[in-house]
Amino acid sequence: MTLKTFKPYTKTTRGTVLSSREGLWKGKPYKSLTSANNSSKGRNNYGRITSRNHGGGHKHKYRHVDFYRKKFDSPAEVERIEYDPNRSCHIMLVKFDDGKKFYYLAPQDIKIGEKVQNGPNSEIKIGNCLPLQDIPVGIDIHNVEINPGGGGKIARSAGTSVTISGIDGNYSIIKMTSGEVRKIDSKSLATIGVLSNPDQKNIKIGKAGRSRWLGRRPHTRGVVKNPVDHPHGGGEGKSAGGRHPVSPTGQSAKGLKTRDNKRTDKFIIRRRKKKRA
Repeated sequence: MTLKTFKPYTKTTRGTVLSSREGLWKGKPYKSLTSANNSSKGRNNYGRITSRNHGGGHKHKYRHVDFYRKKFDSPAEVERIEYDPNRSCHIMLVKFDDGKKFYYLAPQDIKIGEKVQNGPNSEIKIGNCLPLQDIPVGIDIHNVEINPGGGGKIARSAGTSVTISGIDGNYSIIKMTSGEVRKIDSKSLATIGVLSNPDQKNIKIGKAGRSRWLGRRPHTRGVVKNPVDHPHGGGEGKSAGGRHPVSPTGQSAKGLKTRDNKRTDKFIIRRRKKKRA
C-alpha cells in the first residue's frame, strides 16, 4: 500500500495524506458475515455519557472477522481483500473447499487466489495459522492467542507483528512491539506474517470534518472548563490547572500505574519500554 496525497486546491487538501485503497474490493461486504453496527455515542444503558467525545460518524456494517481460525486441515482460497471501517488493517474473504466463507485479518504481501490453511500440519507460509510450538524462532507472527482456543488477542492492528524469541518448557517467549517480553502457552495459535496497511500510521486527517466522519467529536480541554465540570477548571484568566494532570474523575493522568492483574504477572519476563517525556 502507498500513501495518497492531493493537489492543494483547498487548505485541507494541501495537508491531507491518506492510505491508498488500490487493489482492494470495491463492492459491498459479504452480507452473511455482516451485521448492524449500532453506535452508542459513548452512552451507557441509562443514556449517560461514559465515554466522552464519541458520536456521529458514517454508518457502516460490522464485519465478523474469525480470530479463532479453528477450521483445520482444509485449504481456503483468498477470494478478495477488503477495507474494513472497524479496524486499521485490511481483511480478506476466504473460501474453503466445502463452500464455507470466513473473514480473516489480511497480512502484507498476500495475493488474491493464494491458499491459506489452519492447523498444526500447515506450511510455514504467510497467512497460515499454526500453534506457536510449530513456528520457528524469529518468524513474524500476528493474531496471537493468549490462551489456547481463546481467539487471537495480540498484534491485530495495521502493520503490527510480534516475534518468537525462544522456548521455555511448555511456553513460547514472545517479544512485543512495545518491548515487553512474555511467555505464552505453546499450544496457542498464531498466524504467519506482518499485518497489512502499514502506512496507516502516516495518515494525516487534514480537516476536522474527516474526524467527524470517523465518529470523533471535538475535545474540550479541562483548563477552559468551570470547576464544577473538571478538576482543572476555574481560575482567573488563563490558568494551568494548579495541580498535577488528572482525568475528569480525578484519577492521575500521567504516570499512575493502573494495571491490577497480578494473576498474569508471572508470565511477563520484561516490562514494556517507558515512553520518553
